Amino acid sequence: MHEIVTLQLGERSNYIATHFWNLQESYFTYNEDSDHLIDHDVHFRPGLGADGTETFTPRTVIYDLKGGFGALRKYNALYEVEDSSGVLRGLWDGNQVVQTQPNIPQSEYQKNLDTGVQPPDLTSDSVRYWSDFNRIFYHPRSIVQLNEYELNSSLMPFEHWSAGEDLFGDLDKEHDLLDRDIRPFMEECDQIRALQIFTGSDDAWGGFAARYADRLRDEYGKTGIWVWAIEDGAKVPRQKQMSKMVNTAKTLNSISPLSTLYCPIIDSPPTLPSYLTVDFKSEWSKAALIASAVETVTLPARLRPHHDFESSLMGHSGGTQTIFELQSSMIRRDSNKRPRWVTYEDDLSGLDEDVKLDFDLNFTIPKAMTDGTTVFTQAQVFRGRKEEFAHDATSAVEDIGLARKMRFYTSKPALKRFSTTLRFPLPDSYPRNLFSDYDAETGVELYTALSSTSRIGDKLKDLQTIASRMVGVEERETLTNGLGELREAYEKGWMSETDSDDD
Repeated sequence: MHEIVTLQLGERSNYIATHFWNLQESYFTYNEDSDHLIDHDVHFRPGLGADGTETFTPRTVIYDLKGGFGALRKYNALYEVEDSSGVLRGLWDGNQVVQTQPNIPQSEYQKNLDTGVQPPDLTSDSVRYWSDFNRIFYHPRSIVQLNEYELNSSLMPFEHWSAGEDLFGDLDKEHDLLDRDIRPFMEECDQIRALQIFTGSDDAWGGFAARYADRLRDEYGKTGIWVWAIEDGAKVPRQKQMSKMVNTAKTLNSISPLSTLYCPIIDSPPTLPSYLTVDFKSEWSKAALIASAVETVTLPARLRPHHDFESSLMGHSGGTQTIFELQSSMIRRDSNKRPRWVTYEDDLSGLDEDVKLDFDLNFTIPKAMTDGTTVFTQAQVFRGRKEEFAHDATSAVEDIGLARKMRFYTSKPALKRFSTTLRFPLPDSYPRNLFSDYDAETGVELYTALSSTSRIGDKLKDLQTIASRMVGVEERETLTNGLGELREAYEKGWMSETDSDDD
């Protein structure tokens, strides 16, 4: 079934992942005559509730700090456990004093969902936690609270990369996190496709994710690892900004060699097109924009029939270049610049086709310039209307393998295109005014891409410069050399040893 197991590490990641799961829930249809374009078994697992009823819950493990889950409970309506009558005192016969923290009240949105009433429109003010707009029931094993740190604590902030690294080491030594949290989900899979990780990269979650990814790669050596690494784009004092960039450098240097897809994402793009309305003070609003791009660009992994999405990321390098930019544009109804190449078929790899760089949004490279940029690999995904597009079939090479070789020998970038008529949905958990000119009934036409380019090399160079100035002597050489080795694969004119041997 090509299953994907997801890990969610930290508050920012959980905001994005909650939007992701709400979008998956919106694809569920209960009409037998409907055309099921999405394979729900990729991300969801069947099971049994406490009363024996069948359940269908996400294949995910959610980590957050104490206080980060809001009103979300470990045991929900599907897995409710009744309290036993009487109090088990064990060996202690004296009086007991139980101290509990006051429960966080449910949001009005959650209350209405529980009672089956139409929920009110959400706003930035009404969303206090990521669980406030969650529409999904999770398995109890999916909820993992880390009590060692408290959310937004000023006394023990979870900011330093080493703090996350140490926390993972302590927890793993005590519990073996893979055995306790990951293995039960992995063993349920018939044909595991990938492990997907949402994580912060510029704080302590980067250190936690780095150690986690290292353990995952040791245990599941041939399984793909997709990492969506979130960076804070808000303006902060210079010293704190430098500290965040050092954390980002450590995360990228540690995780990208272990992953098959590593995508840095800045959660506040510096410029927005006029058709978008985003409240950058709201994690809920920012996460919705990011989720629209992440969910769309990974859509081929969930479409029926099965699509070999991973091979589109390998390009000519054979998987050496694993760091990608995330780009996105909305196709406006009144636009005359709709991409003419799009058809319902996938794998159009004709030599006359070319890559695209002028997207409206680039979540990886702020103020990205297209002039002089070399593209090594690009996977494009379009979702919109089929009948409005045409493609000259004579320009496409029927043998896809031959087309790729011809693109390589003519020094053209590796290019893969996917398209579907399934538009991006707008569930009621989404900001109402995020996309102008579209509504929940029509859905949104989106055009996204994952691109491995020479601009990644420029980003690595900037991080290398910061690391050489800010990192202590004992780890400076290792970090800067590691970033330098990564950077070499994204320089103009780069060619892997494998490609050279083919010549």
